[in-house]
Amino acid sequence: MSNIEKLAKLQSDTEDKEKEKVTQAQVLIALAADIELFHAPDGDCYATINTGTHCETWPLKSKAFRRWLLRRFYEMQDKPPGAQAMQDALAVLEAKAHFNGPELPIHIRVAELNGNIYIDLCNETWAGVEVSPEGWRIVTDPPVKFRRTKAMMSLPEPETGGSIAELRKFVNLPDDNGWRLLVACLVAALRPRGPYPLPVLQGEQGSAKSTTAKVFRALADPSTAPLRTTPRDERDLAIATRNAWILAFDNLSGVPVWLSDALCRISTGGGFATRELYSNEEEVIFDFMRPVILNGIDEIATRHDLLDRCVILNLPAIPEKCRQDENKFWDSFNEAQPRIFGALLDAVAVALRNVNTVKLDRLPRMADFAKWVVAAEEVLPWEPGGFMVAYSSNRMDAVELALEADVVAVAVKSLLVQSYTWKGTATELLTELEKHVKEQTRKSKTWPKTARTLGNRLRRCATFLRQTGIDMEFEREGRDRKRVIRISMQSSALNGQNVLNTDKTLVLPGLKTRTQNDESDENDRITSVFKPPKYEDEDIADNNDAKKHNLSKVSSDDEAESLKELTI
Repeated sequence: MSNIEKLAKLQSDTEDKEKEKVTQAQVLIALAADIELFHAPDGDCYATINTGTHCETWPLKSKAFRRWLLRRFYEMQDKPPGAQAMQDALAVLEAKAHFNGPELPIHIRVAELNGNIYIDLCNETWAGVEVSPEGWRIVTDPPVKFRRTKAMMSLPEPETGGSIAELRKFVNLPDDNGWRLLVACLVAALRPRGPYPLPVLQGEQGSAKSTTAKVFRALADPSTAPLRTTPRDERDLAIATRNAWILAFDNLSGVPVWLSDALCRISTGGGFATRELYSNEEEVIFDFMRPVILNGIDEIATRHDLLDRCVILNLPAIPEKCRQDENKFWDSFNEAQPRIFGALLDAVAVALRNVNTVKLDRLPRMADFAKWVVAAEEVLPWEPGGFMVAYSSNRMDAVELALEADVVAVAVKSLLVQSYTWKGTATELLTELEKHVKEQTRKSKTWPKTARTLGNRLRRCATFLRQTGIDMEFEREGRDRKRVIRISMQSSALNGQNVLNTDKTLVLPGLKTRTQNDESDENDRITSVFKPPKYEDEDIADNNDAKKHNLSKVSSDDEAESLKELTI
């Protein structure tokens, strides 16, 4: 055999041996052969690992899964794999999860399957709680896929026989309505589907706003960082929302417009998209619906759409003699937490059993939330119907707060003091409303400077104005299809009925309180309930004094006194 033939044979034998050699990447892939690979609807890939005692689910891109695979390789080979081999293996496993694995929903903390609710306890054994219409029980292997984040902390194993009333000594809510609303928000936070109300804790320094928010979160979604500061932008907010079931923002001084709109979307459902890092065209889609808690000294929420979703809870200052040592407080709470948590699960089970049979006379905003809480009232610590009384009262307060903070709404109500109906273009309305506000208000940034801006502001406050007896319609009329705005007092308001109050009494700034029993002539009634406004601006006041007001004489001393006390 010539030297050339020997060299060719040696080269052929070497190539055969190299072909038979197994790479580190192949070993890593083989080590993951017994795990369950799947992908979520958003395209992220996951692995469920059986540890022998329980199952754990981790994203394939997470450090936790990478460490598990690295440990397995080291136990077999007694050496670490190369970085490139690990990267190649993870890429192959991700492809298998995406193309060969099933698509399964992935959840954080709370999930729903076949009419039952599952809550991840986030403990070392990956146990959970199954809540059904018949009750609840601890399950060692929940039939849903939960993912976990570094900040998530464990919930205690719930205990039977507890009462939610035991929670009351840990929250600073002395009045019954506030207490009922806080419990209602807690019961709603353990429901996998929203919409979710936004409890807003307001009060001066020393009113335990932050502590109450921490207690709330500890009962539904404990975290190493239970309270956070305001996010810088929507991207930071979306990431925070992805990594927690409940968001709690602490010590806010007002809510900027972008955050107000974003919180509305999180409360009732909405998406956010941004460009994926290190890519030109790929997008990352965030679509969430989450419970959110806000707290601060100021009136945090003022925009109408956010207030429409809020539950405002005013906390009184705690006297020094009633304060507790923090360590003692939390030791006492931690001892009671399993019983309180069990009582909350009792309420969730009853809500599951009754929610489909609940019938409300009138569906309020956040109707699904209201029905859920009413369905749970059977085991809640108050009489049936107590929640709707508290919720209706709270919504009335929110309406009043929003309208008082809106200079346009105040001007519209002032306009209707002189005439119970008005129709015209947005430009004409802007000119007319400017007669009913001070010069300082007209020059402020909050006052609309154009007809288009006015139209947008009117649409924003129309819902709340309607709840106080003022209708607003945007129409087109005539051959030229001119845009007109029609503002009018509702007939129920003119008849002295209040759509918000059960005593059928209309309470509006500038209007005299009247009842349904008033049998006066309709013309006298319309003219007598309105009082000409008082303007501090002298020019407007002089012009207004020059006008003749056909006001009927008030017949009784009580009515006269009521008119004197009214202010615009």
